[in-house]
Amino acid sequence: MKFKTMGKTKKLRCPLGVPGGIIAALIGIVGIVLNIVNFDTFNLLISIALLLLALPFVRVTMMVHGANDRLDAIEEQLKSNK
Repeated sequence: MKFKTMGKTKKLRCPLGVPGGIIAALIGIVGIVLNIVNFDTFNLLISIALLLLALPFVRVTMMVHGANDRLDAIEEQLKSNK
């Protein structure tokens, strides 16, 4: 029985970017629902603003992670070709 050895660990990038954005989006969604039920228009606007800020933040952070992974793969190819 062969055991696989653990490969190189990836660099930890933006450790709180994606989870922080998802938590902010969830808080915004919950705030929207609660403020619609309570008919609180000012806090509803704040919750909508939080949601509209959090969703693009998550997407951009995930795009940066993907781009960094692709750059790492290109660097590894260049190192192996030399």
